[in-house]
Amino acid sequence: MIQNAADYDVVVIGAGPAGSTAARQAALAGLRVLIMDRDPFPRFHIGESLLPYMSGLLNQLGLLEAMRRQGHPVKSGAEFSDTTGRFHRVCFTDQGPDRFHTTFQVERSRFDQFLLDSAVEAGATVRLQSDVGDIDLAADTDPDTPHVVHYTGPDGAATQVRGSVLIDASGRTGLLSAKLGLRKPVERLKMVALYRHYTGVREESNPGWRGDVQIGNHAEGWVWAIPNSEGTLSVGSVMRKPTLRAADDREQLLSTHISRIPRIVERLGTAQSQGPARQESDFCYYADRVVGNRWFQVGDAAAFVDPIFSGGVYLAMTTGMQASVEAAAILDGSSTADESAGRFTSLYKTGYDTYFRLVQGFYEYEFDFGRLKSELPDTVDDKSVSLLLGGDFWGQANTFAAELRSVPRWDLFEPFEVHYGCPAYPELERAERTGTPATVGTA
Repeated sequence: MIQNAADYDVVVIGAGPAGSTAARQAALAGLRVLIMDRDPFPRFHIGESLLPYMSGLLNQLGLLEAMRRQGHPVKSGAEFSDTTGRFHRVCFTDQGPDRFHTTFQVERSRFDQFLLDSAVEAGATVRLQSDVGDIDLAADTDPDTPHVVHYTGPDGAATQVRGSVLIDASGRTGLLSAKLGLRKPVERLKMVALYRHYTGVREESNPGWRGDVQIGNHAEGWVWAIPNSEGTLSVGSVMRKPTLRAADDREQLLSTHISRIPRIVERLGTAQSQGPARQESDFCYYADRVVGNRWFQVGDAAAFVDPIFSGGVYLAMTTGMQASVEAAAILDGSSTADESAGRFTSLYKTGYDTYFRLVQGFYEYEFDFGRLKSELPDTVDDKSVSLLLGGDFWGQANTFAAELRSVPRWDLFEPFEVHYGCPAYPELERAERTGTPATVGTA
């Protein structure tokens, strides 16, 4: 056990999904945990379409039943369509009988509050409206000195807190990446999004399946439609930056892009838009170093990927969960910082590398997933495609993931050891290893 003058065993910066998951799991492990965020809660965030593997992860975290009681729209598939109205639906039942076949569409303000509340219930201390200014990291050769986080509280007073382990979950702010100069841009994935929320959406107007996310591709980009709550639809268009710069009227540009996808237009029906179009820059980046001496970067703090396949929250929560496991191992002496760093790096990079490759393939085939899928070799089976779209980023038997990893032009990180073993379904991994049956869930 590390013995030092730390105020907390673990200090987590950022109370989004990654940070709240890390804080909750560390608190459940009996650690003294502080989670802090510069914003008050609840706070606005673009709505989120969760992956089906999120149900497996929430089940592992013991939060699935509580999540179901939140009343979020249930999602059982994803639809891909084009300007002609042709479409292909990925149904989550295709993943097989041992996985959950539904997930959720969420309002992030509610979802983030739910996760933060669960961290507090587990024993974590929370300080909101606490703006971190600087971090004094212990030297890499120092196994005991606490990290010091300098911040300004809601009363405007400057103060500091000391933590034995530091988890940076500051999202795209990337406090540690900025401090250490770690962030690298992914130039080929620079996109921008315009979006609106619509209310008065009637389910009888939906040409597809209740709760599904819709993705429509056209010549200049792709359009999403996500039912974040009953009667509400988030609709947005993602495009390359020159397309946006060339437009005289952004409201009209968004309307034009939406109008190109007949099935999304039909789903909107007579719904009314709420407020002007919002803009979100989709600046993709990564860091090759995601961990150091008793510090971890989780979720968007170290890497951000285009949200086309909705993998961000799943990756964030998975890496947050793993950081808490490694923090506990370091603090109880069962693992050295170097050993934990190796395990965390392998898991983090495998997940993000796989997802980056999926997105790069989508853009290389001009926003047309059907075309990408049609040109895959015969060794890639349909089940692997469905599983990967669902979140099977760490599956050793996934032929689609293996194909994506075989493409050198999509390399991103420096060479690393691939981690196999799904964090959402460890029961299946054990069953495959021992040859015993395992039933996780099909709800």
